[in-house]
Amino acid sequence: MGIAEQKIIPATEADRKEIFAFYRKQVGREYCPWTMYYPSEETITFDLKRNALFILRDDSGRLIATVSLEEDPAVDALPCWTHEFAPGGELARLAVEPELQNHGIARRMLQFGMDRLKERGFRSVHFLVNKLNKKAIRSYAVFDFQIVGECDLYNQPFLCYEAPLI
Repeated sequence: MGIAEQKIIPATEADRKEIFAFYRKQVGREYCPWTMYYPSEETITFDLKRNALFILRDDSGRLIATVSLEEDPAVDALPCWTHEFAPGGELARLAVEPELQNHGIARRMLQFGMDRLKERGFRSVHFLVNKLNKKAIRSYAVFDFQIVGECDLYNQPFLCYEAPLI
């Protein structure tokens, strides 16, 4: 079975160490704004408690991608989000194994995340992308997301993306 046939599944407590190591592997990569402090063990705990962290494994069982349904009041409070599409849900912590990038995995994870948000009653999706993260910006172009604003949060410059789920 190829990666395209593998199922995206909810992460469990048993996946914690592997997810944390996967996050750490992203730190220092070009355009990646993550640090040794973010995402943290607490971030993983927060996501697991809300059943909001999803993973994709390859045929050998190796973790190759993650995405989270985020709850962040600072992001939700930004004035750029379209009120007619409220409530909006946020996607965050999308990561793909570096050697598997540019194979549609990020797009698949995004679509999965949007489907889960819609199932949970959200009418739109929004997320922040570091303005320098050219790979992510290229991935999001396929979905016709709208850039609805810019902000500086967590000491980083972000583009604010949004799309209706209705």
